[in-house]
Amino acid sequence: MDTVDLTEAVWFKSSRSNGQSACVEVAFLNSGIVPVRDSKDPGGPALVFPADAWTTFITAVKTGELLPNT
Repeated sequence: MDTVDLTEAVWFKSSRSNGQSACVEVAFLNSGIVPVRDSKDPGGPALVFPADAWTTFITAVKTGELLPNT
């Protein structure tokens, strides 16, 4: 597995963050990847996604596609 250098990443939280430290931080890198980390553990590991996969995920969240069937 390749290691991704995140030292230059500029992290941000969603504008909808609840302020309770229960959120994730995201960075967009020029390499076409999107790292995601736990805001409570900024020095911890990050999940890294291809930018197109991240866009697909965000679209599914916004459209309600990921809501459980009731």
